[in-house]
Order: sequence, then C-alpha cells, then structure tokens
Amino acid sequence: MAIEITIPRLGWSMEEGTFVEWLKPAGDMVQAGEPLFSLESDKVTMDVESLDAGILHLTPEAPGPGALVKPGQLIGYLLAAGEAAPGERAVTPRARRVAAELGVEVSQLTGSGQGGRVREQDVRAAAHSLPQEQTAPVTGVRRVIADRMMESRARTAPVTLTRRVDASRLTALRNRWKLKLQPAPPPSFNDILAKLVAIGLAQHPLLGGRWEEDRIVLPPAIHIGLAVDTEQGLVVPVVRNVATLTLTELAHRSAELVTAARQRKLRPEDVQGGVFTISNLGSYGVEAFTPMINFPETAVLGVGAIRWEPAVLPNGQIVAREQMMLSLTFDHRVVDGAPAARFLAAIAELIEEPRAAVHCP
Repeated sequence: MAIEITIPRLGWSMEEGTFVEWLKPAGDMVQAGEPLFSLESDKVTMDVESLDAGILHLTPEAPGPGALVKPGQLIGYLLAAGEAAPGERAVTPRARRVAAELGVEVSQLTGSGQGGRVREQDVRAAAHSLPQEQTAPVTGVRRVIADRMMESRARTAPVTLTRRVDASRLTALRNRWKLKLQPAPPPSFNDILAKLVAIGLAQHPLLGGRWEEDRIVLPPAIHIGLAVDTEQGLVVPVVRNVATLTLTELAHRSAELVTAARQRKLRPEDVQGGVFTISNLGSYGVEAFTPMINFPETAVLGVGAIRWEPAVLPNGQIVAREQMMLSLTFDHRVVDGAPAARFLAAIAELIEEPRAAVHCP
C-alpha cells in the first residue's frame, strides 16, 4: 500500500516553508529513519527523516529546490516493489530513477512495456529529445539570502566607512593564546574581534540599535552574529551575551555554532536576536569590501586580510607592520557619519591595543 509523504510542520507558527532538496533520488529504497529531504523554515535548514520504508516515488507536483511548500502538502509516496502510485501509470523502478537523473517527466510518456508500463528505454528515448541546457538550481538558502539582501537594500540607507589598523598586537595576542592552549585550538580572530566589538557597542549603543517605525530601539544585550560560509550559502549564527562571556567561553560557543551551521543543525533561536554582525573575508585574501547590513540590524563590520606593510613610526622610522582594513557599513537613518566614525575609531584602538581589553592569562 502506498504511503504518503507530506510536508511536516516545523513549528507551531509555520504557515509555509522552502523546500531545499531531496536527499534520496526517486526510485531509491528508503529505510525508516533515513534523511529524506531538507526543508527550511525561518532561515534554518532541517533534514526531515522518513517515518516508513519503501521505494521513493515523486508526484508530478513534487517540489524542486527553492519551491514554497505548506504543512500537510503531498509531495510523494513510499511504494512496495512493482507498486504503482495512486492515480499514476506503472513505471519500473529503474525507469523512475533514470527519469529523475535525466529530468524526464514520466507522466507524459507512452510506455512500451506490458500494459503500458514505462521502461528505462522509454525514458532514455524521451531524454534525447530534451534541449540540452545547463542550469544551477536556486536552493532554499540561496533564495532566503537573496530576499534578505534585497530587503536590506530597500529598507536601509547604507553608508560604508573604511579604516586601516595596525593588527600586530592583535596577532601577537592570538599567538599567546595558541601557546597557552596548545594542542587545543585557540580563539579565532573573529572571537577576539567579537569581544572587542562588544566593548565598542557598550560605548556606542546606537550602532547596535534598530529602526522601528517612529523610534530607535537600543539593544538590551549584545548578541553578535558571525557570518559563516557553508555549502548551502551564507548563514549568520548569533553568539548571545558576548559582553558577559570570557574569551574562552565565547570561542567555545562560536565553534559550536559554526559547526552546527556547516552541518545544517542550527536551531531557529541560533540565528535570531543579533544586534551587530561581523563578516570576515580575510582568509580568502580579500583586503577590503563593502559588507551588507543584516537587516533589521544597524551595522556590520567587514574584516579584511592581515598583510605585512611598511609603516611610519612617530619618530619617522619605517618598519614592517601587520596591517588590516576594516569596513563599517551602517544605516544612516539610525546613525550619522561622525558617530559611526567614532565607533570605528574605538574598534581600531582596541585592535591596536587589545591586551587590556582581552587578557590572556
């Protein structure tokens, strides 16, 4: 007997979600408990497990990557070997698997098998008549990223300030943590920067505020988002209460969030409540860029690569120093240029003299 596959409700408030991808190809045998497809709700992608066993059959209306779906929507069946789906013609399992691979709609085919059964050769013959075109599917995460970027551009007045800072003492501080914690991993540059940014936000709270209709709401606590590159796209998990965490605690929590992001195991609360975001492209060799505001936040800090460059000391001596570019994009509706510049200057001073703010035992 055919077993229906439907879209689950991932939360009590979920009215619709975004279908990310099938994790099993049509025609494959599925075991109970195996991940069957990925579904996205409120920026979090979750793998949905099969409740039963059977051969995966997709309905003609089965969603593809990026499709909007509703709880309870029928998207496929689990069938016994040789069983036809309700209301559909018989298709051999191999033909159904090949059809999924080649992008052929079996419901439109005339089968050459007994009783009109669609066979593999019918599918391959139909595939030869299809236009050969290469496309890249828009995944659910990619669609969310696109929507959020357009919302940020439409609902903020972004301005970007850049500043070069001496990162020599920042690098030295991290090296001290390496020696202290080896062989365990030390706090990352992002961890140290998040701690310094939290100090800066405590002094300049408008940069952590948000515009709400006729008022500006200041942050009740400092929760900082860290932009993470994953195979599915950009995700921004949020480290909560950064100001109250030790650097070791912050590093542990951020490592957990980064791992969860890359394994698609973030919870909805892991990506909510941020008041400021840090985006670091330094590991890719990027020296400066214009980061986009993670709406409804007011500002984002872009961090570039650390480079050895000549620097002139106050006594006129030219020496090699480690330099880094900071790019602060802020919403000019909330903050004017001068206060934003003062915040960026405060961050630069903390980076150039970080030991007093971030002590290494």
